[in-house]
Amino acid sequence: MAPPTSASRPHQPKLAAGGRLLRLPLPESDAALVAALKAGREDARDEVVRRCAPDVERILMRVLGPDSEIEDVAHEVFADALTSVHMLRQPHALRSWLVSIAIRKARKLIRRRQRWRFLQSVAPGELPEREAPSASAEVSEALRSTYRIFSRMPVDDRVAFALRYVDGMDLVSVAEATEVSLATAKRRIARAQRRFVELARKSDVLAPWLSDEEPES
Repeated sequence: MAPPTSASRPHQPKLAAGGRLLRLPLPESDAALVAALKAGREDARDEVVRRCAPDVERILMRVLGPDSEIEDVAHEVFADALTSVHMLRQPHALRSWLVSIAIRKARKLIRRRQRWRFLQSVAPGELPEREAPSASAEVSEALRSTYRIFSRMPVDDRVAFALRYVDGMDLVSVAEATEVSLATAKRRIARAQRRFVELARKSDVLAPWLSDEEPES
C-alpha cells in the first residue's frame, strides 16, 4: 500500500533537532486558520476563539442587550462551530459564519424566554450591566428601556432592527447575517422601526431621544 499523501495525512507536529516539539506559527488569514483547524491543530481552536470572540459577543450584546447569558451563548456558538467546521464551505467567511450562528442562538434564546415569559418576570434592573462603566445613568436607563421595547417585538424583526440600527450593519450584511433575502430583511427592519418608534414615543425615557424624522432603512 502506498503511503498517504501529504494532503490526506493527518496533521503531525514537527520536531526540531534533538526531538524537541516545534510549534508552527498559526497563519494570519482566516481561510488558512480554518485549514489548520480542519487539519486538527489544537492551537487553531484557541486562536479562532481569540480572534472571533469579540465579534460574536458584540453581536450578542446588540441583539440581547445587557444579559447574564451572553458568555454562555458565546460559548455555545464556538462549541457548535468547532464541531461543525467541516461544513464551512467558504473558509474566508469564518467570521460571518460565526455571526450567523450567534444570531441563530440569540433568536432561539429570545423565543425560549418569550415562551416562559422570562422578561416579564425579571425586572430590567436585575440584569447585569455590560455597557461601558462611564455610561451615564440617563444612557443606562435609555438602554434598558430600549431592550424592554425589543422584548415586545417579533423576534425576527427585533434581530434585524438591532443589527441595522444598534450594530450599524448595512442592509446587505443584515440579510446575509440573518440568512434571508434583502427584500425580507428590509421588510423586517421597516416593520420593527414602525413598532419601535410607536412604543418609544410613549416612553418618558426614550421620547426625548427620538428625532422628528424617523430613520430610513
